[in-house]
Amino acid sequence: MSMDSSLFQMMYTLSSSLLYPVVILLLLSVIMSLVLIGEFISEYAKRHRNVKELEQIGRNVQENVNNSSHDDAAAHLLKLDQNQLVTSFARDAADYLEQNGKLSIEWLSEEYEVRMTKRLEQTKILSTLAPMLGLMGTLIPLGPALIGLAQGDILQLANNLTIAFATTVLGLFAGIVG
Repeated sequence: MSMDSSLFQMMYTLSSSLLYPVVILLLLSVIMSLVLIGEFISEYAKRHRNVKELEQIGRNVQENVNNSSHDDAAAHLLKLDQNQLVTSFARDAADYLEQNGKLSIEWLSEEYEVRMTKRLEQTKILSTLAPMLGLMGTLIPLGPALIGLAQGDILQLANNLTIAFATTVLGLFAGIVG
């Protein structure tokens, strides 16, 4: 019997000791979510996509590449004025075209695809981990809350339930943003 109680006491102590790391990770997730919201608003405000211009420049570049006029194709790409990622890709592609690197443009497009995937991976991780951290932050204080309820300590119950609900809300907020 004493072995069972010492095992359960050890489990309780271990789970209770996870509260502070979970809360810290959850706060970092919320900060990351706020940064992502800021980036989204900034990108939305700066985004202007002139599809007709993009198509026209694409056709001009294709014609020049087919005619082996790599310098002219690069000049057309440098005229491109789109969002930051497209403009950056166009500048890098123009550099490759000036070096007559038709095959290296395919490599460049794959490199940009990897960059975009890596960037989205952060939000995937956030949207997965934040709700889990919120759930952990909900369940960990429930043990002390129930102990407080059993002992008639309403203040301990209220404090632990406040922590439980706050971590739930923050975890869901960070997960939704992700």
